[in-house]
Amino acid sequence: MAGEGGHKNAVHGLDVLAEIGTDVALMHLHGIAQKVKFKGLQAEAQERIRQVAKRLDLTTEQLADRLVPDFGLDAEGGMTLDYGPRRFLVRFDEQLKPFVADEDGKRRTSLPKPGAKDDPELAPAAHKAFAGLKKDVRTVAADQLRRLEQAMVTRRRWTPAEFGEYIVRHPLVWHIARRLVWLAEDGGTTAAFRIAEDRTFADAGDDAFALPGTARVGVAHPLDLGDAVKAWTEVFADYEITQPFPQLARPVHALTEQERGSGRLERFEGLKLPFGDVLGLVKLGWERGAPLDAGVERWIYRRVADRRYVVIDLDPGFAVGALDATGDHQILNYVWFATEPTDFWPSRGTPLTFGELHPVMASEILSDLTALAEKAEK
Repeated sequence: MAGEGGHKNAVHGLDVLAEIGTDVALMHLHGIAQKVKFKGLQAEAQERIRQVAKRLDLTTEQLADRLVPDFGLDAEGGMTLDYGPRRFLVRFDEQLKPFVADEDGKRRTSLPKPGAKDDPELAPAAHKAFAGLKKDVRTVAADQLRRLEQAMVTRRRWTPAEFGEYIVRHPLVWHIARRLVWLAEDGGTTAAFRIAEDRTFADAGDDAFALPGTARVGVAHPLDLGDAVKAWTEVFADYEITQPFPQLARPVHALTEQERGSGRLERFEGLKLPFGDVLGLVKLGWERGAPLDAGVERWIYRRVADRRYVVIDLDPGFAVGALDATGDHQILNYVWFATEPTDFWPSRGTPLTFGELHPVMASEILSDLTALAEKAEK
């Protein structure tokens, strides 16, 4: 294992996966790059992914689109389990958890075990196939949800061709996509739409929407929708569509005028929180800083643009390998905007101001920190 002195062997394994280059090999490499717990190995995997993407003339995000497996699902994004005299349909909920329904579409609490009247070969094979599907999808479901949520926050855009191939017609991803509101930006105009059950597009009035061939497509943030959030919320309620992550109901925040002209978010400085609450930021896209003297990580940061980071200076910081060794609580000493997480200390000032942030990213940062403030000790 990488954490037990096997780092060199683990890195060699990454090279092997990159060299093999098949979709399965690259999918495993991408998984390591996203969530392995050893920072050094994760950084190596991320570098291999960048190299593979460059070799294919793709961005790492475009490569990730191409690595989502279809798990043998049919064109409708499901699967038929054939027991012989009876059949069951596999469908997916908003969290990409597969479930089964009778042939008439009625959802069942579970897939029944093969019975005496079922085909002795087909039924056991179908039952085993469903168990395998649940296990396999579980390995990628959270990543796909996180990927599209981050696409909303970072304002990623797809061409209509990419959107059609890797989102709308992908048998797994489309189960998330049809539960979201999308944006089509074309020239100076922006229009919102959703993906209907038959994979056509519709606007908030439920009229057919034609996606322009020159448009750029992205996941809509509430700030993009403005007053239309209410109309879209009603549409999703009417169709009983449950969203895979907060979109229409997502909290929206804004910087004050003073904060827009400053490189500090002083309203969050001095907060005292249990260390677990601060570490919870990692699940939201924040990263822990590099360990300094005595192996203590003194900051946590989030990349918000190219060479732009929001950094939180922590006191006393986290001891590597023993997160609570420095105490049960952390104090947010400073919250500032930087060109690098380590390029200066906040007391020396920062050349950046939070007004440079896109309003969507500013809202997301404020949402994360507001949630922390609500948990802070008074």
